[in-house]
Amino acid sequence: MHRSRHFIPGIITAGFIFVFVAASLVGLLSHSSSFNPTALWSDTYYRHITLFSFYQSFISTLLSVVLAIPVAHALSRRHFFAKKMLLKLFATTLVLPVLVGIFGLLAIYGNSGVISDIFNYFDKQLPFSIYGLNGILLAHVFFNLPFAARLFLQSLQSIPTEHHKLSAHLGIYHWNKFKLIEWPVIRQQLPHVCGLVFMLCFTSFATVMALGGGPKSTTIELAIYQAIKFDFDLQSGALLALWQMFLCAGLVLYIQSFSKVIAVTSEERQDKLPLFADSKRALLWDVSWITLVTLFVIPPLLMVIFSGINTQFIDVVTGWHFWSALGNSFVVATFAAFIALAAGMLILISSRRWRLLGLRFRADKLELIGTIILVTPGIVISTGIFLLLRNWTNIFDLALVIVIVVNALMALPYVIKTLAQPMLHIAQQYNLLASSLGMSGPSRFYLIEWKAIKKPIIHAYAISFVLSIGDLSAIALFGSQDFKTLPLYLFQLLGSYQMESAAVVSLFLLIFSVGMFAMMEKLMLKNNDK
Repeated sequence: MHRSRHFIPGIITAGFIFVFVAASLVGLLSHSSSFNPTALWSDTYYRHITLFSFYQSFISTLLSVVLAIPVAHALSRRHFFAKKMLLKLFATTLVLPVLVGIFGLLAIYGNSGVISDIFNYFDKQLPFSIYGLNGILLAHVFFNLPFAARLFLQSLQSIPTEHHKLSAHLGIYHWNKFKLIEWPVIRQQLPHVCGLVFMLCFTSFATVMALGGGPKSTTIELAIYQAIKFDFDLQSGALLALWQMFLCAGLVLYIQSFSKVIAVTSEERQDKLPLFADSKRALLWDVSWITLVTLFVIPPLLMVIFSGINTQFIDVVTGWHFWSALGNSFVVATFAAFIALAAGMLILISSRRWRLLGLRFRADKLELIGTIILVTPGIVISTGIFLLLRNWTNIFDLALVIVIVVNALMALPYVIKTLAQPMLHIAQQYNLLASSLGMSGPSRFYLIEWKAIKKPIIHAYAISFVLSIGDLSAIALFGSQDFKTLPLYLFQLLGSYQMESAAVVSLFLLIFSVGMFAMMEKLMLKNNDK
């Protein structure tokens, strides 16, 4: 009985998650009497948005991953004064609020952007439009190329020094070395990186919402939002949400069947550079790729900073709408991150107990419930809850609670992936000692867990906070004039072409998200020094 008590918190937490997601599914099913994937596919519009969702995800993944390989290879061979800062910047693109990045891209590539101004100076027109497929691909590569390059760089840095020495001794250099030594390591991680980037692009909401540019460039998630928010076509919204969940479930199962998990950390290893035969051609190749990725990633972020200081700055920061949105964002991010962290740790405490007892299957299934958001994206869960509660109560009265819970669910997989291994290792090392000393509950957590794994705990909270403060998918459905967050406020300003006011909000959103991440990183470094 005493032993079984340790499993109860995790089981109850997983039960709440399962019930919440199941309730959203009930809401969807109640408004879609017949869910038939074959019938859905026969509809021209549904078939178009499905094909476009897959097409833009495939092209985005191809561009991001193919370009990331030479970038990672160049970074693995070179050392320069700003390399550490560039890698930290790469680490933040995954948690950077999407609309901040989009605003920066608009400031560079938009119809009134820097490149457009250069063309206008020479009486020429911009040869492309950032809206539509072009903009979606550009934004996805902007966010995912640095992320993929960082994962490949970690793989290259894992190559033993002896392999580099042996290749130098045998005279294996340049292309031959890449083919025989480095490519096998990259190829081993390629399926997981491609799968991860593809899922991020397939479930992308804010990017397509801001840059989609019309019916031709609409994905399933955006079609769900449009059906409910604008057309109030509840049945179509429910059908599309079920269709999205069906496709995501299939993709996740397929990706997990052949992929290998990659540990994503908040810091880069500072290993010695590998031995290789340098040459002017190799130097030019590496410098070219590093320069290109730097010129692609940094200018949009700089434009967010430069554009944010304008004539509307005082009006925006003294306005009620800004402070209301800021306060709501802070409340949502704080509570969502706390709930995600607490739920993740409770689930992991139970799952690791089962792992220590050799019950791996049970542990895997318990953790799988915690990552169920990978199968049911935030917009799908939000849609289900919206449909379920609309006949019972005024859903906008519960908007804050629902947005917090959905954001917590969206952050939960990151918490579980970040803390699973550290918590298991701590239990393996200290379980017997804690039992002999009679330590359990809060005292055990503070004296063992917290003391030993402060860094990953803080990192998990920081990721959850930043993801929640920049999320648009949940608030897009439940937001109103009285309840909006900074991302929704920014989207509304962009939609009404108030670009100077949008620039100010983008600047503050960038400062809050990156500043929070940097502050947490400093806390982690301090904990390491103690």
